[in-house]
Amino acid sequence: MTDKPQRSALEISEADKAYWKSNVRIILISLVIWALVSFGFGILLRPMLSGISVGGTDLGFWFAQQGSILVFLALIFFYAWRMNKLDREFGVEEE
Repeated sequence: MTDKPQRSALEISEADKAYWKSNVRIILISLVIWALVSFGFGILLRPMLSGISVGGTDLGFWFAQQGSILVFLALIFFYAWRMNKLDREFGVEEE
């Protein structure tokens, strides 16, 4: 049982659309960042990054082997944090 007042179908529909639009935007931004880091820095921009040394290897190789994984983990935590905030904004948070 919830203590929240009932809303009309139109209000629920508009709220759902806004919620999912925000959700999809967060997902797309996260995927673009991950693609830029893993594919862009690790493959396409690797020749430009080869002069920069990180831990005994060039920066492009580091992004391909470690950087993309670390960025992916950071994006997971960012997504969880941002979705919890979005859930609270729309009143659909878990108890």
